[in-house]
Amino acid sequence: METMLYAAAALTVLIGCAHSYLGEKFILQRLFRNGNLPPLFGGTEFTQNTLRFAWHLTTVAWWGFAALLIMMADSSLSASRIGQVIAIVFGIHFLVALIASRGRHFAWIVFLLIAGLAWTASC
Repeated sequence: METMLYAAAALTVLIGCAHSYLGEKFILQRLFRNGNLPPLFGGTEFTQNTLRFAWHLTTVAWWGFAALLIMMADSSLSASRIGQVIAIVFGIHFLVALIASRGRHFAWIVFLLIAGLAWTASC
């Protein structure tokens, strides 16, 4: 059973990498070149950054699932560990949203609160 869980974790990491790389190369870049994005907050740069960070946060979430699969495989999964993984994933979400949007996309506040609450409850 452990081998299957490690294999699932490895595939989850790989699909995340493929999703980010291929999505950036074949979807996002082409979409941005099209020049048909709505100008939010004064221009299309905010729109592009929002689409880009939302796209790549999917990969971060999948990597969080990979961490949980690994914990399942080595029998270290507990409510506390699950909470810590969730806190770390949303901590990364917070940083990406804050930096990519320069604080203009307010999801960073919610991501920070989720990360802080999950971490505090887990420790």
